Amino acid sequence: MVIPALMSVTEPSDTPARSPQKGKQKSKASPARKGMRGSSGRWWRWPVRIVVGAFALSVFMVVVYRFVPPPVTLTMVFDKNGITKDWMSLDDMSPNMARAAIAAEDSKFCTHHGFDSEAIRKAMDYNERGGRIRGGSTISQQTAKNVFLWQGGGYVRKGMEAYFTILIEAIWGKRRIMEVYLNVAETGIGTYGANAGAMRYFNHDASKLSPAEAARIAAVLPLPKKREAVTPSGFTRRYGNTIARRIAIVRNQGLSACLK
Repeated sequence: MVIPALMSVTEPSDTPARSPQKGKQKSKASPARKGMRGSSGRWWRWPVRIVVGAFALSVFMVVVYRFVPPPVTLTMVFDKNGITKDWMSLDDMSPNMARAAIAAEDSKFCTHHGFDSEAIRKAMDYNERGGRIRGGSTISQQTAKNVFLWQGGGYVRKGMEAYFTILIEAIWGKRRIMEVYLNVAETGIGTYGANAGAMRYFNHDASKLSPAEAARIAAVLPLPKKREAVTPSGFTRRYGNTIARRIAIVRNQGLSACLK
């Protein structure tokens, strides 16, 4: 006698047999989801590339201008009065002009590293009392602003000015800073550089500047569109006379020794 329950065990089944799994299979992510994860993980690369690129470009420009005269500045480009300039090397320029600039703008030019903390503090104290705004920028800071940036205030521009000041102090040195400054600083309406200023006001180039003439040009530098070096009057005349007297002090005390 055959037992039915045992017969059911031996009968073949119509259902195909399944092979045993060797572990749990991993679910595959869709290509779209992969792309989202990849892009979200790389979003920071573009800001980093921009910062690195801007840094490299700034250093490159400073290195180039260490040897090549800056062809034009933003101040010149946006000057509606045109551009009159004539580059002259510091070797060919009268030493009276550099001494006048130091006497008028930055008596510690040869000893500071781009910033005069005492002058900045005094300017801040003076400006807090109101009245005409007084700046505490060194010649190095003014050169950085004139060559690489734009006129005007603001924390962004001031921050960039400080950055470029550090660069030119490290790469150019004092002599090159003064040379560039005296060739790009505005010395009159549409007039840039001491040489162009000398020809505008005195009908000769900057190699022949006397102490009095150099002092008059230096007196114009803070407000070149409002002051004239020829037959100056009022404050400009008095300030020019003061600078002329200081030129001798700069020479005798060696305040321009870094330019030799």
